[in-house]
Amino acid sequence: MNERAPEAREPIASAGYEPVDPVAAASANGDWWSDEAPGYLAEHGDFLGAADFRWCPEGLRESDAGLLGDLAALRAAEVLEIGAGAAQCSRWLRARHVHATASDVADGMARASAQLDTATGVQVPFVVADARDLPFPDQSFDVVFTAFGAIPFVPDAVRVHAEAARVLRPGGRWVCSVTHPVRWAFPDDPTDAGLTLVRSYFDRAPYVERDAQGKPLYAEFHRTLSDHIRDVIAAGFTLVDLVEPEWQPGNTHVWGGWGPERGALLPGTLIMVAERQ
Repeated sequence: MNERAPEAREPIASAGYEPVDPVAAASANGDWWSDEAPGYLAEHGDFLGAADFRWCPEGLRESDAGLLGDLAALRAAEVLEIGAGAAQCSRWLRARHVHATASDVADGMARASAQLDTATGVQVPFVVADARDLPFPDQSFDVVFTAFGAIPFVPDAVRVHAEAARVLRPGGRWVCSVTHPVRWAFPDDPTDAGLTLVRSYFDRAPYVERDAQGKPLYAEFHRTLSDHIRDVIAAGFTLVDLVEPEWQPGNTHVWGGWGPERGALLPGTLIMVAERQ
C-alpha cells in the first residue's frame, strides 16, 4: 500500500479497512495524486529518475526485464502509458526513439511531467484522462502499460483492462504492475515487523483514509491473484506471463511498506503481461 504522507493537504481523521463509496473514492484519489505530486516526487524522484523506467519499488528496470518487447520493434510501435505519474517511463522510451504517449488522471502530475520535460529536454505528449475512459480511438496503440498506475486506486479495475484492450490493436501487449495481493494480509511495514500476518488475504475491504466529516481522502482497493487474472481475461486478453520481481541488488530505497529488509523475503509487486486477442 501507499499511505499518505504527513504533509497531505487535509488532516486524516480516520484510516482503516472498510467499505467506501466507489465514486467518491475514485474522485478523491484523483485529487490526492494531483495535490501530492510535488511531495511524492520530492520523496521518490531520485529513485524513479526523470527519464528512467522502473516497474516497481523493488527496482526492476525495463532495460533489464524487456516486458514491453524488443526495443527495436518498439521504435516502430505506438505506445501508451496510463497512470503515468510524471511520465518517467514514457520519457525513458522517448529518449530511445519510441513513440510513447503518457496519460494520468491527475493534472498535478501533468504539470510535474512538463517540468521534467524541461529539465531533461525530452518531450512527452501528456493527456489528462481517467484510465477507465481513455480519449483515444479504438485500436490506436500496439503496446499499453502502467507501472503501479490506476489499477490499485479504482474500485472497478476491470474497466482499466477493458479500456487498454479497446485502444490496443489485435495482438497488442498490455503490461501492468500492481501491489502483490499477498501483501494485503501483512502490515504496511518494510521491516521484519511487517512479516506477521494480520488480516485475511480474502478480505477485500479497501484501505480508506477520511477527513473529520467522513469524506474519503484516499483509498486503495485489494484484489486477490485470481481477481486480477479474471479481470485481465474478462477484458479479452490472453495472459502470457506473471512476474514477481525480487528485490534488486543495490536498491536501498524504502518506499512505504517496501524496503530491502522485507523485500528479501516477501513479494511486494505483481506484474501481469497479456496480449489482446
